[in-house]
Amino acid sequence: MSTIFTKIINGEIPSYKVAEDENYLAFLDVNPNAKGHTLCIPKFEVNKIFDMDEAHYLGLMHFSRKVAIALEKAVPCKRVGMAVIGLEVPHAHVHLIPLNEMGEMTFKHKVTLTPEEFEALAKKINSFL
Repeated sequence: MSTIFTKIINGEIPSYKVAEDENYLAFLDVNPNAKGHTLCIPKFEVNKIFDMDEAHYLGLMHFSRKVAIALEKAVPCKRVGMAVIGLEVPHAHVHLIPLNEMGEMTFKHKVTLTPEEFEALAKKINSFL
């Protein structure tokens, strides 16, 4: 079954792309915990991250690391947190969240950005890759 992430990969739904290669895609979360909240996903459908074969799992972690390093350069923060939860969309994904306080990892407090702010932020993060 096609998920919202598959529709983003296929270009059926717009997104604020941060990075992309042949196997993985990173884009800004449109309901972010903090400015710069980014999702990294495999370009193939797999529900649970630990259902991925080892090569693809390690590839996703490598890709996520590159994005996290660029994210930390683009968005002032104390560190970039990482979470893998997977309950909200049945497609493996890594949350990268710029953190200045623990509450930004709770998924209870959200920030709002304009489309222009999302676009500028995606380009800024990408410039550090």
